[in-house]
Amino acid sequence: MPVTIDEVELEVPSYSGNGRGGGNSGGNRGGDDNSGSDAGKTIPQRTYLTGVTVGLSGVLMLFMALVSALIVRKGSSNDWTSLIVPKILWLNTAILIASSCTVVRARRLLASSNLAGFRRWWLATTVLGLLFLVGQLMAWHNLVTQGVYLASNPSSSFFYVLTAFHGLHLVGGVIGLLYVAIQPAKQKRQMAITEAAAIYWHFMDGLWVFILLVFYIAQ
Repeated sequence: MPVTIDEVELEVPSYSGNGRGGGNSGGNRGGDDNSGSDAGKTIPQRTYLTGVTVGLSGVLMLFMALVSALIVRKGSSNDWTSLIVPKILWLNTAILIASSCTVVRARRLLASSNLAGFRRWWLATTVLGLLFLVGQLMAWHNLVTQGVYLASNPSSSFFYVLTAFHGLHLVGGVIGLLYVAIQPAKQKRQMAITEAAAIYWHFMDGLWVFILLVFYIAQ
């Protein structure tokens, strides 16, 4: 019996101690939930890069399929007429390459915590992107005044389709640039989304140069 009493006396303080420990443990779990909630509001930086990489992979596949169709169509038919590429496309290309340079400049300013300078150069990139789109519309207008339409010839069909798809993707890039420009000054998050937007923009730049070369080779 004494042994039993001793065991009871020992168990009671042990139990109450565990109860207090359980309360603290619950508090810790509550703290973990709060931290988890805060973490849920913050998108990991790698998520932006993964998303843009996956998206650009799909874009690349689309354009490679179109270019492959162009090559096959040109090589398997006798009705292909060489398209005179509007000269304004050279100016458009220079504008787009310049916009990639302004992106690089903007990212360097952001890395040095110069947010005002970053926004200026970033907005300059946006303006150059809009100028490129205007130039593309002018190129289309140039072809229309010459009587070259979508259905005039397979070469003109591919020109309108490829430039239209590229233009639509570039519009998405301009929207992305504007989104980055209006973001609050939180440098870590700003760096992540800026890097993703810059990768997308450089890709559109390189893709356009590739498309232009394809058209000149296909003449």
